Amino acid sequence: MASPLFILTACLSRDPVKPSEKRISEGAKCFFGRTGHLAYRAIRMLSYLTRWMSRGAIQALKKASSRPHVVKTPRIGNQTLAAAPLPFAGGSPGVRQARALDQERLLQIEWEDGTSSLYPFTWLRDNCRCPLCMLQSAQARSLLFLDLDVHTGMDQVQLMENKVSILWPDQHSSDFEPEWLKKRCFSSEARQALQEELFLNEREYWDSGLKIPTLDFEEVLHDDKVALAWLEALRRVGIVYLRGAPVEQGQVARLSQRIGYLRLTFYGHTWQVQDKPMANNVAYTAGKLSLHTDYPALHHPPGVQFLHCIRQAEQGGESEVVDGFHVAERLRTDDPEAFTMLSSLRVDFTDSGADYCDFSVQSKNHIIDVDTEGRVVRINFNNATRDTVLDMPLHQVQPFYSSLKAFVDLLSRPENVFTYKMEPGDLVTFDNWRLLHGRKSYASHSVQSTRHLEGAYLDWDEVMSRLRILRKTVRGDV
Repeated sequence: MASPLFILTACLSRDPVKPSEKRISEGAKCFFGRTGHLAYRAIRMLSYLTRWMSRGAIQALKKASSRPHVVKTPRIGNQTLAAAPLPFAGGSPGVRQARALDQERLLQIEWEDGTSSLYPFTWLRDNCRCPLCMLQSAQARSLLFLDLDVHTGMDQVQLMENKVSILWPDQHSSDFEPEWLKKRCFSSEARQALQEELFLNEREYWDSGLKIPTLDFEEVLHDDKVALAWLEALRRVGIVYLRGAPVEQGQVARLSQRIGYLRLTFYGHTWQVQDKPMANNVAYTAGKLSLHTDYPALHHPPGVQFLHCIRQAEQGGESEVVDGFHVAERLRTDDPEAFTMLSSLRVDFTDSGADYCDFSVQSKNHIIDVDTEGRVVRINFNNATRDTVLDMPLHQVQPFYSSLKAFVDLLSRPENVFTYKMEPGDLVTFDNWRLLHGRKSYASHSVQSTRHLEGAYLDWDEVMSRLRILRKTVRGDV
């Protein structure tokens, strides 16, 4: 194997091409000080000696790292179209060459697969992995931003034991694993793939023909593979049915422990959906519930909801669900003006009463929340808690009502609504940011025979945390 000193020993110049011998000598002076010339001659002698002793290995190295045919490609910011590898997916990615582009203040990595990646100097210094810059036990940055030179240069880069080793102007050094770097390539393709890996943003849309993913309650509790399948389907499809839960209260709390902990709200850690006298919520009646998301009266509504059937009504009580993301995209296509209105105007929601404690909450939310790329990320709609306050200019009131009517009509079309009836022991888990759910009215004869569901909330942060941990446990994902 060729000596790392022979492979790459040179200070950086502004010219990104292979340095001439003169520049190597000047680089040696830069690196070694006044004795640079003697050091340079020593380096040359060492390199000649290494070449003579390891000629066969070096020939193999040259053959494996021969320069590819260079094609001029259009530049997109600091990343060219040719330099756009996807995140690494197995094994150890080989580095063919590492060099600094001083004028652009970028490190260029050429990979053995023929692709290349560009990394800003500042980002590399900010993300040094050494014990001085990072608390290893917490995997958290300890380098203070006040101490970060956001205009840093780079004194030296070399390949050392299949790591990219950098020497900074303050003589601090940083070593980076190739796999770590390639996964964080700044190309649009790599960034998109990494975001999908981290957040699982891909969704499977559905309508009234939905086939609900169904799993066994006890297997989810005790088998990591089944638990992972549950959470991945919950993220992708938005709803998963669990069968075989004990027909008694406390099962939603047991299930939450598989993830982490429950979301406490003004209705408690868990809540009982029953026909109650003097109900403090329309869900606690026997009447029909229109399609809605829970708790848009909070600025951060719960992300996931559990409902466990303990006792079902003899007549009525069927559940209804709609894929809100799917219908919102339909609205964007069929009525762009309505979509723009509902995704740009904030609507007031309110909820007040007493349960876990007394409460009076108020929020302003978009009916359709979109991210910076225009992707639908949350539906906020509950007609029962939509406030009488309508904080918008007079000329927007009628267009708002027309837009909301168009959305609700689309949600309520039979081809978009999936209907099912829970039986005792069934437990449904669903995405409260995506699904709108409702219920048909039911007959309430007596306290002993009345319909009884127990519910609970979780936040997506906790759910996604468990999902990532299970992927690492089950599949070895990093």
